[in-house]
Amino acid sequence: MNIFRKLYPFFLAVISFNIIRLVTDIPNHDSFWTGGIHQHFIGLSVTILAYYWFDFQVRMSIKKRWFIRKDHFDIVKEYVIVILNLLVFINLILYVGGKIGVLYMGSPVKDYIIANVVNIPILMLYYIAVYREKIETEYREQVSQLEKIRNNQLETELKYLRAQYHPHFLFNALNTIYFRIDEQNTEAKNTVELLSELLRYQLYNIEKKVKIAEEINFVKSYIQFQQLRMTRRLVVDAYYDNALKEQKIYPLIYQPFLENAFKYVGGEYFINLEIALYREEIIFCIENSLPEQAQQTKKPDGGIGIENIKRRLALLYPDRHQLNIKQDKKSFIVELIIIPVER
Repeated sequence: MNIFRKLYPFFLAVISFNIIRLVTDIPNHDSFWTGGIHQHFIGLSVTILAYYWFDFQVRMSIKKRWFIRKDHFDIVKEYVIVILNLLVFINLILYVGGKIGVLYMGSPVKDYIIANVVNIPILMLYYIAVYREKIETEYREQVSQLEKIRNNQLETELKYLRAQYHPHFLFNALNTIYFRIDEQNTEAKNTVELLSELLRYQLYNIEKKVKIAEEINFVKSYIQFQQLRMTRRLVVDAYYDNALKEQKIYPLIYQPFLENAFKYVGGEYFINLEIALYREEIIFCIENSLPEQAQQTKKPDGGIGIENIKRRLALLYPDRHQLNIKQDKKSFIVELIIIPVER
């Protein structure tokens, strides 16, 4: 189909040129080949080149959206501009072609009029056809894109339902385990209870905004739970600004950074955390020491979890957040600044 489309200017040029020759030569009782076959084919070649040049200009202008259609008046104005351009384009070719002898102009005024009368309607119809083709192509692409989005939404919904099932199962299993633990084993019961609190927060707050105080409580519980499995060498220094209470944020924004810190901590075994309010901005900063082997590798990416949170921040806080990640000789540092979604 694409090959045939490229031949459209060729066929239109041949048709329009021969119509002009018939209209100008036959009524004057001239030979159809007036000027000779050689002259005829030169003129035909010029016409074909002119049509391909017009085709190129039209497709480029439509691609760059040179004219925005808002109403019917805009369409009329667009067509008037195209016709005026065609008048200049056609008559310039006729004038230059006649002067250098590549176009046979028997009766200049009459031939100019006939050339315009024949070419302008053909080229205008071609312009409309190309524009319509472009609109239809864009429409098909939009339909295809919408179909892909719809399929992705269905797939995401299915994944979400699966993800909902597994945490609920785990949550219920933890409750069962909790009640089967001996009352005297307080450490084990406290651990299960802490894990249940973390899981409950992730299950029931994921789809709504929460107070920053709730998110800080989750952060505290998460740190407490992580410390249960970490070496006693680990020193966690955390500061939470008392001014952070009612501000609303999206939940679990900080969890990937916390997880990353506990996962990669080493060397001097310290984690420094600060969540503070500065004017209208909530500033979260976490720093963890690195093992000696990690200190040799400059890779301040944080892995897949950090990349996921970057995409999430871009969706939830467009132009309302700033994320800085860096790695120095001994530690990995993350600073996240966000403007609360509401007070």
